Amino acid sequence: MTTDTIDDRVLALAGLLQALAQVRRTADTGQSDSNQVQAALDSVFRIDARDTEAVYAGAGNVRTGLRLLREYLSNDSKDAALYKLALAVLQLERRFAQDDAIVGKVQTGLQALSEPAARLGSAHPDVVSGLGSLYADTVSTLRPRVMVQGNPHYLGQAGVVAEIRALLLAALRSAVLWRQMGGSLWDFVFRRRDMAAAIDARLRG
Repeated sequence: MTTDTIDDRVLALAGLLQALAQVRRTADTGQSDSNQVQAALDSVFRIDARDTEAVYAGAGNVRTGLRLLREYLSNDSKDAALYKLALAVLQLERRFAQDDAIVGKVQTGLQALSEPAARLGSAHPDVVSGLGSLYADTVSTLRPRVMVQGNPHYLGQAGVVAEIRALLLAALRSAVLWRQMGGSLWDFVFRRRDMAAAIDARLRG
């Protein structure tokens, strides 16, 4: 296993955690960080990126996720629910990858949304609504479902729900990328030190 592979895995996990941190924030407050949401949703449409870093248009766009992953590896995390949600998405990725019909529907849906995303921006309300509907119609049918806790007031608002679902789709995209880079849950057992070193190198850069 090369350092580059570990670096790729770390970036993918950072993308996953950063998207899910916005899921948590949106569910709790009805508000999100527009730059982080943009970075997450942009990544959904970069299917043919040349490398892992290009999926996020540069590692700098997932620095928050890198810090969250570093906190987890140092047992210094402040939001246990975030990492529980991340594990649920990693498990969801396994079920997703094994369902060719769902994968095909997601690919078709993203192709249909790619033009409006390019024209309006991936975080435009119409695109977010489309991504949310795509998630609800496909990934959300897999069991067990990923459950998001939050403030019922905000979770009852259609726009908030659409953004949460769109961000979950972005998190799933990062989980798929992580697996494509050879990632597995054993990384957290045997490669913690290597992962931490890769994160530290990125954060210093």
